[in-house]
Amino acid sequence: MTRLRLLLAGLALLLCAACSSSSAAPDAKGPPRPTAPASPVPPGEEGFPDARATGPRIALTPHSTGNLSIKTDGTVIKGWDITGSLDVYANDVTIVDSRITSTNWWGINLRPGYRGLKVLHSTITAVPGKGPDNGGVDYAVSNMGTSSVEVGWCDISVFGNALSMGQGYLHDNYVHDLVPFRNTGGEWQHTDVVISGGGNQGKLVIRHNTLLNPVPVDRGASAAIGLFADTGHVSQVVVERNLLAGGAYALYGGGPGATGISVTDNVFSRRYHRNSGVYGAVTAWNEGGAGNVWRGNRFSDGTPVVPRPAG
Repeated sequence: MTRLRLLLAGLALLLCAACSSSSAAPDAKGPPRPTAPASPVPPGEEGFPDARATGPRIALTPHSTGNLSIKTDGTVIKGWDITGSLDVYANDVTIVDSRITSTNWWGINLRPGYRGLKVLHSTITAVPGKGPDNGGVDYAVSNMGTSSVEVGWCDISVFGNALSMGQGYLHDNYVHDLVPFRNTGGEWQHTDVVISGGGNQGKLVIRHNTLLNPVPVDRGASAAIGLFADTGHVSQVVVERNLLAGGAYALYGGGPGATGISVTDNVFSRRYHRNSGVYGAVTAWNEGGAGNVWRGNRFSDGTPVVPRPAG
């Protein structure tokens, strides 16, 4: 009897352990995936957007759209994993919680005469070597019109000139890992994280983004933020609380005719170059321009950044 009691007790313990294991098992969705360890953030660069704070917040559904034209006002695309690009010929279009992988000139493009485009909480990337510009891909979001475009909380990579616009609201984005390429003329295409060609009719606000240009200068690196007077004077631009790094200069400030440019409380990272950009943190700053403000800008170690004058 003693041996029988011991055998029954052992069996009871095994059944108890099995029940406990069954009740703790994950549901049909499976256990949560372990969080990847965060990359170390250099001192002085904490609190800026990264991969964990940007991109889609929901599960995505694959859509092989190819190069899709949107022509219906008020279109909302949400939860799509898009293989292709979006060309917007409509007003008040919203792209949210989606992923775009492009092999076109752009990921998303707003055509002239249309307004109200919003691109939020999305990933916009491309396939290196598969774009139409001699294998290169040019613009993650391009604004060809004269109305503002909002791009917020997006994870953007690969494109040569990631955010191209004269007017818009760019905030809380993580732009990184630009990929250099030679254009059809055989020259290295200039790479910029944010690029504006001047002559803008509206306001461009660049606020609280991580803007990284790791491209070597001998392969076309131009700027993290390039405010260039290519098509007219640069005006009405706010550059506030961003983390910038890379390029020939991290910031091109608009040139001699620039007015209404406010650059405040930005951190210029030295993660690629000792002076943030290869040749310096900032150039082409018009100190005497009407409404131009330079205040609180510093390197990651707290050293103030002093702009080079325009001219």
